[in-house]
Amino acid sequence: MFIEFFHILKAKGLNISLNEWLTLQDALNKDLAGNSLTAFYYIARAVLVKSETEYDKFDLAFSECFKNIESDNIISKEMQRWLDKEELTDLVNEDERNMLNQAEESALDKNEIEEQLKERLKEQDSEHNGGNYWIGTMGKTSFGNTGANMGGIRIGGVTGHQSAFAVIGARRYKDFRDDRIIDNRQFQLALRKLRQFSTRLDIPKTELYINGTINKTCNNGGFLQIVMEKPRKNAVKLLLLMDSGGTMIPYTSLLNELFQSVHKANHYKDVKCYYFHNCIYSHLYKSPECENGDWVETDWLFRNLDSDYKVVIVGDAAMAPEELYSATGNYRGPNGGLSGFAWLNLMKRNYRKVVWLNPKMAPGHAPWREAETAVKNLFPMYKLTVAGLKNAMEELMRK
Repeated sequence: MFIEFFHILKAKGLNISLNEWLTLQDALNKDLAGNSLTAFYYIARAVLVKSETEYDKFDLAFSECFKNIESDNIISKEMQRWLDKEELTDLVNEDERNMLNQAEESALDKNEIEEQLKERLKEQDSEHNGGNYWIGTMGKTSFGNTGANMGGIRIGGVTGHQSAFAVIGARRYKDFRDDRIIDNRQFQLALRKLRQFSTRLDIPKTELYINGTINKTCNNGGFLQIVMEKPRKNAVKLLLLMDSGGTMIPYTSLLNELFQSVHKANHYKDVKCYYFHNCIYSHLYKSPECENGDWVETDWLFRNLDSDYKVVIVGDAAMAPEELYSATGNYRGPNGGLSGFAWLNLMKRNYRKVVWLNPKMAPGHAPWREAETAVKNLFPMYKLTVAGLKNAMEELMRK
């Protein structure tokens, strides 16, 4: 059953095993979803989705597959307006609700309540507050909100009962995706992975060394002898190189977020940031405007920043082949007589750990993006998403 649904899920990037798919079929054979599309939505999501990062992909696949099927128990916008009354939530506190709630829990099971709800949705044509029959507020029926029945279905309010398509339409889980473009907080979380603590730094001994103090005190006949040690500091040195201008203009705010995150993460031993346009050549710019003269020589980096620096290059690698391969391909400034490809090779030769982050990386090796493919063959390249940044940081810390 639902083979098309299976194929759409796979196309959206969900990794679904045959065993998981058979488990869903078994749930349907046992009639766990009944005839409710909404119940099927929740059962399928529970069985097939392994992480909240994939909820949004699942919702999009579900919507695409079942968009022409009328959803069950659709709550009209007018009904939602009757029920969503914030003032009632403020007026009725928990004690008052408990006093109202002298009625026992509904003796009806879930299926019976669902059937009653369907009937009321067909019949009801006006707002109701109180009472024990219609869908409304402050009543004793098994549906509505801010009412006295504890065993029913909440409709409207803060946690309203919604059909599968209402949940999908809200796109509540899009921020959980690990393949979306990231923000400042996620940059900072990922950058925390760049930690390599060491005491082998030229700093004074300012921290109490407990084990040494105990040993010295014991060896000194019980007379206290304090032993100090150098604090453990992050020994990571970071070099951030960012493509600026041209096709990277749409990502200006993203690069600014990354720049701010790097400088807020003040636990690195050293941080250096420079800019380039399209490709790295003989000079790197000090500001994103990439103005001639406001630069440092790339050779200066090689002489002054040792190979222990972990290098993060950010750019879309969207350049003409001649910009990469020609010795005269730099349209913005000097190139020192070398092609961009030669300078990238020098970068690889001088630094042990280099990763490239690409905000619009093509999947695989795209023949129509020759420059990007060439760069991928030089450096580990990751898409500038939550998952991509995480993988890039792990690559930088891999021994």
